[in-house]
Amino acid sequence: MTVLYFAWVRERIGLPRETLQSSATTVAELVAELVAREERYALAFADLAALRVALDQELSSFDAPLAGVREVAFFPPMTGG
Repeated sequence: MTVLYFAWVRERIGLPRETLQSSATTVAELVAELVAREERYALAFADLAALRVALDQELSSFDAPLAGVREVAFFPPMTGG
């Protein structure tokens, strides 16, 4: 699957995107796998309440299943203006 990082999430991880093989069945499990990789991921995902996730370009939740998902995007909440 392709994982995309936006705004300060991208800045902390140092990548705009990466392609991963994962055994995670939910977004939360994917986050746990990423956090276990390196400290930069732990910093980026330290406060999940400050993040949103989209699966195949649809807003989703961290307990959503990953079955069949090709793209996961992490980003801070958007504000209007």
